[in-house]
Amino acid sequence: MHDQLRKAVCDANIQLPRHNLVIYSWGNVSGIDRSAGVVAIKPSGVAYDDLTPGKIVLLDLDGNKLNGELNPSSDTPTHLELYRNFAGIGGVCHTHSPAATAWAQACREIPCFGTTHADFYYGPVPLTEVMTEQAIKTDYELNTGKAIVKRFADLDPAQFPAVLVANHGPFTWGKDASAALESMVVLEKTAEMALATITINPKQGPITKALLDKHYLRKHGENAYYGQKT
Repeated sequence: MHDQLRKAVCDANIQLPRHNLVIYSWGNVSGIDRSAGVVAIKPSGVAYDDLTPGKIVLLDLDGNKLNGELNPSSDTPTHLELYRNFAGIGGVCHTHSPAATAWAQACREIPCFGTTHADFYYGPVPLTEVMTEQAIKTDYELNTGKAIVKRFADLDPAQFPAVLVANHGPFTWGKDASAALESMVVLEKTAEMALATITINPKQGPITKALLDKHYLRKHGENAYYGQKT
């Protein structure tokens, strides 16, 4: 039952500690089969060394479990809310990677200081609003997803495949589970470089609009020319 999807999601989760994004079981990756409306996600609290495709939990977009006895990640409602609202994504990743989480805990967007950042994000990495006490006490994980969706009311998830949840940590996404993982790797490196930049020069300002446009659009714009044609 969705063996290929479960294997891809399992593989992406196993890669999290290998990229130094997590310790213990502090993160999760999911993927979706849009045609079937089936989401595959890491089981809650299971160590990455113990993961197998058969342990990956399958659910529908309403959160109903479709296989097995293992409980899905506690962050599942957040993942599902993103899938329901961001039609173009096929994978979601959440970690507590140190640099990106530091920016989230500081409640600061990651400024676009240079071209490495601009190659992946069309401006600062967005930050959600601080969640209210009511939102925390009622359906916390679902409301985390709603906070992300609210932040993207006037943003394109394709132009910003990452978000910082205030006081919490990062979520990323992509066309599939592997791409969501790649987005998290890029986000963490971007966060590290931004932190180093303001450590060296606390007064450093953002990249110019001309240079931001050049680097982002040459990879992602209508007339992009970076890479090989397929």
